[in-house]
Parts: sequence; C-alpha cells; structure tokens
Amino acid sequence: MPRDTSNVVTVEGAELGRYLFYDPILSRKRTLSCGSCHKQKAAFSDGPNTFSKGGTGELMTRNTMPLFNLAWHKNFFWDGKAETIERQIYHPVRTHNEMDMNWPEVSIRLNNSTFYRAKFKAVFGAEYIDSTLVAKAIGQFERTLISYRSKYDMVLIGKSAFTAEEYEGFNLVNDMTRGDCLHCHTTDSDPLGSTFNFSNNGLDPIADANNYKDKGRGGITGYIDDFGKFKIPSLRNVMLTAPYMHDGRFKTIEDVLNFYSAGVNVCANIDSKMEFAHRKGAHFSVDEQRKIISFLKTLTDSAFICDPAFSDPFKKKQ
Repeated sequence: MPRDTSNVVTVEGAELGRYLFYDPILSRKRTLSCGSCHKQKAAFSDGPNTFSKGGTGELMTRNTMPLFNLAWHKNFFWDGKAETIERQIYHPVRTHNEMDMNWPEVSIRLNNSTFYRAKFKAVFGAEYIDSTLVAKAIGQFERTLISYRSKYDMVLIGKSAFTAEEYEGFNLVNDMTRGDCLHCHTTDSDPLGSTFNFSNNGLDPIADANNYKDKGRGGITGYIDDFGKFKIPSLRNVMLTAPYMHDGRFKTIEDVLNFYSAGVNVCANIDSKMEFAHRKGAHFSVDEQRKIISFLKTLTDSAFICDPAFSDPFKKKQ
C-alpha cells in the first residue's frame, strides 16, 4: 500500500476521521455529511441514485464515485481535479450544490465542540482545529477503506475457486479477442480493477471534441485531446455501485454490457484501446453476458460493506 508520510494513518486518527465523515457539522445546514452520499452498503457510492442531492436540495452534475482502496489512486473525481485524498476532501465542503460550507465556519464549529477539541488534541496535539487537520483526519479514515475480501480475492490467495461459469466470465473479460476489458479494468494480475487512467469509451457519437457538454479531464487540463475523457472506475464492487458511467446513464450492469456489445460510438478522442469500436462493440452473446456477470459478482466484497470499523459511529452510540 502506498503510504503518505505527510499524513501517517493511526488508529486514533482514522477514528476521528470516521466521526467527521459521518457528521453533518461540515455542511452549512447541518443536514449533509460525507456519508450521506457515500453509503457503506453501496461500497461508499450513492447507488441507486443517478445524482446525489446536495445540502441546498440541488442535484450534483455527475454520478457519485465509490470510495475504497483510495491509497492506490493517482488522483480523484471523474476529472482528476484533486491530486491527493486530502485535496479531494476540500472540494465537497465548499461546493455550492454539495455541502455549501466555508472552511472558516467549519473551524469555528469544531473549535466550539469540546468533543472535537479533545479528539484533535489527542491525535494531532493541536490547540486549534483548521481545515488542514480536518482533511488529514478524514484522509486517514478514507485510507482505511480497503476492499480485499471478495470471493475473487479468496481465489487469488487459494482459499476459494471459481465455478466453471465464473471462470469462463473471467476469461471473457481478460481475452483481448472477446471482452477486451483488461486494458482499462485490470483483473488478471492487478486486483485493483482499474488503471485509474482517463479514457473516452465511446459513449456519444460526437465528431468534434469541442462539442462535449461535459469536457471531463479536458475541463481540468485545458487540452482538447482530453475532452470527453473520464477516470476509469474499478470493477471491484461493481454490482453494488449502479447506476454506471460519469452521468449515471446506465441503470443496470446489463445495460453496460449491452453498450459494450453493440452501442460503442467512434467519436472524438475515443480511446485507442476500444478495439471493437469500428463495429459498435464486442457483440456478446446472451450466454457470454451471463458468464461475465457471474464473474463480476465475485468482485463484491460483502465483508467490506458490513465492516463496523467503517460504519456510522453516531448510530453505534444510540
């Protein structure tokens, strides 16, 4: 696991971060917490909602990404606008259609709390709580959100075995002549389930890159070659995180496979690894789709979504 020496995870620090993650004190109206849109039962996504509702009642403009194995990520959000976990934490607090809060007010609220003053003093030796320490605490908690106990993981370490159908699905996903998913969604030798790079998978028939309504990564870098590219999500826990894509357009995993089978568009900036785009997709049979889904189900980490170490500590007290 990559380690950030500027914010070393401790038991006490992660526990403090867990309280902050589930505390609506970080939102202007005290009605929304990080955990409101990142639900443990949905692998810390906001499934089945297409878009999360912010503290102002407004809908967000992109589907909420799940949170797990974040220490291995290169950057955060669909467009990669945050380079570290801590920087990722700053954004939702101050964004109008999310928590709609300002950091000076967050500091005032936390410094007025005897509970949090004691916690921050114990963890960081701090007399005054500021945004940097809040981000560090939540960052420590989020680094502990490690998913590693699915059936797939047990197969990798020799404690379980795929059924015949699951194994055939695994092969279809990783066969360059069939599913051809392995270039972006790594499950052959890398259990993270993604390269976490940015890609355009041919969702829309857009010939001119300037016509992308959501420019994705290009909106951050300003490079036209990045227009329409989005972060590649992990296949891990994919059965828990519907709907799919940055705009939540696909409601079911079957919708996703139908797209990759016969709905891919040759478009501006399409990833060169979409090798079957010229024929609209991989042309899966019904039987092949069923086998792929059987394999994808082995990536569900049921222990992760039930782990009390990641649950709402305020509910535990009640």
